[in-house]
Amino acid sequence: MCGLTGFLDPRGTVPLDATARAMAATLAHRGPDADGVWADDAAGVALGHRRLSIIDLSPAGAQPMASACGRYVIAYNGEVYNAEDLRRELAAAGHAPNYRGHSDTEVIVEACVRWGVRAAVDRLVGMFAFALWDKETRTLVLARDRLGIKPLYWGEAGGLFLFASELKALHAHPGFRAEVDPAALAAYMRHNYVPAPACIYKGVFKLEPGCLLVKRAGEAARIERYWDLRRVAREGQRSPRDLTDAEAVDEADRLIGDAVKRRMVSDVPLGAFLSGGIDSSTVAALMQAHSDRPVRTFSIGFDVDGFDEAPHAAAVARHLGTDHTELYVDPGQALDVIPRLPEFYDEPFADSSQIPTYLVSALTRRHVTVALSGDGGDEVFAGYTRYAWGDLLRRRTGWLPRPLRRAAACGLHALSEEAWDRLLAVLPASRLPSHPGQKVHKLADVLAQPDDMALYRRLITAWRDPSALVPGAQETPTVAWDDGARDDVPAFMECMQMLDSLTYLPDDILTKVDRASMAVSLEARVPLLDHRVVEFAWSLPRRLRVRDGQGKWILRRVLDRYVPPALTERPKMGFGIPVDKWLRRPLRDWAEDLLSPQALTEGGLLNPAPVRHAWAEHLAGTRNRTTELWCVLMFQAWRRRWGAA
Repeated sequence: MCGLTGFLDPRGTVPLDATARAMAATLAHRGPDADGVWADDAAGVALGHRRLSIIDLSPAGAQPMASACGRYVIAYNGEVYNAEDLRRELAAAGHAPNYRGHSDTEVIVEACVRWGVRAAVDRLVGMFAFALWDKETRTLVLARDRLGIKPLYWGEAGGLFLFASELKALHAHPGFRAEVDPAALAAYMRHNYVPAPACIYKGVFKLEPGCLLVKRAGEAARIERYWDLRRVAREGQRSPRDLTDAEAVDEADRLIGDAVKRRMVSDVPLGAFLSGGIDSSTVAALMQAHSDRPVRTFSIGFDVDGFDEAPHAAAVARHLGTDHTELYVDPGQALDVIPRLPEFYDEPFADSSQIPTYLVSALTRRHVTVALSGDGGDEVFAGYTRYAWGDLLRRRTGWLPRPLRRAAACGLHALSEEAWDRLLAVLPASRLPSHPGQKVHKLADVLAQPDDMALYRRLITAWRDPSALVPGAQETPTVAWDDGARDDVPAFMECMQMLDSLTYLPDDILTKVDRASMAVSLEARVPLLDHRVVEFAWSLPRRLRVRDGQGKWILRRVLDRYVPPALTERPKMGFGIPVDKWLRRPLRDWAEDLLSPQALTEGGLLNPAPVRHAWAEHLAGTRNRTTELWCVLMFQAWRRRWGAA
């Protein structure tokens, strides 16, 4: 796990080594163990690298790294878990250079020598982003893993081509101009993140998951897709595999077990995040099954009703016999993180679970350097409540005339979320989901939508009308506005899964985990997003993912083999904190400063009227506007930190 950066500038406008080193220095948190720079003055190319040593701790694993033949130079971030398999395959193909060490970096660059970049990337199992310079053809290739676990930004202007793991590295190049893109800002206000391939800055982009970018001096960058989740979903759902329940569970156990086992290879201490939910418990259970000593597990707790998963995690840890560490966080510790968020997330990012994710990463890093995570299970195995719930409601209410649905929605919205929480508190705890008032208001939104795709777009929306918030902006669209998505995967539930996996998963969930873990120099590995597991999940008929209205059917059956269901079966809680209440009390002054009319009009990007209205409603308690307000607050805090206009 590392940070990479660099640039291609044949004009020679800046000193290559010094500039690349300055850019890499901004990524020291991603790689505190070593740094390196490689440059070719004649070609005007420079690669910079910061290393977090995980595999082969010796100088033999240092980067940027040249191939044995000297043709290629690579700067790489991530882990490839089948490196030893590829090393043997290379040897069998007659390619057996004198390896300097046993790092996966050497295997990747030698695979590119033997098979070419595209064929080499097709063989990789893991998470990765890399930049590869071909001295012979003077070609730069950027690559990103299939699911978007590792980040990679790029941009070009006036003959200068820049790239980096994080945007802060681009700021260190004298030729970089940071100008906010209003279209990207409007999209951010809808999604709580800037959706790929867009970036908050004009002229800068995210390389999308499963893509290669090829760049030669004087030519426009060319992007090609080597792996397509849309195609995987389409083909899997059109021709699902005919498996019995037992066969499917056996194969899932084997595949996920192999994914976990491969991610346990490390030359430094290793552990796992454990919340006590289905996903993290499955990962921890399979880790323990493949270990001859207690696995290290970590969780954090909050003394706040509805937000504390620590007791559930502790129960699972006791059953598995892991070496478990938990930390109870008081509100002050969480609040202290908030001013630092724009430093960690150098592009506006507004998923408030970024706070507990950072806290559990910081706790874990005190003990280990690598942690396995259960992220991705909801998208891959249909775990979000909205999948089964939204699909069921659309089927049962879709026949109702739209005026009746709108009237019912208005009735449900008549009570605040807090009022619904109090009203529904009479139900048995086992039947009551977390934050029931919020769920009722989501139900109202479902009823009000004219069709399935409109419903999905409402479910993923923070600000309903971003153009009113960012005047004059033409919002950058995403695949959620592509009607062809329903043609690829006609079933509504599966279409929601696919769209989430293409957008929300890489741009929110994986971004959150990458930045939070890397801020403390912790490598987070996500075995449920092994592409072989993802392809297997999409090949299954619905009955093996969702049954009796409950998602993750097959994942639950795998977990049943290791942990009694009573320890993990409970309403989905999520990984959150009570931001809504904090905004009314301990965070009120901080928020008011950022949301003042003067602050909102600064820079001329935002219309303060809708923001001030939402803030007044939230303070009065008439509506919970946390999602929308946090989105604006994180943009405002980011803008102050990075000085973007």
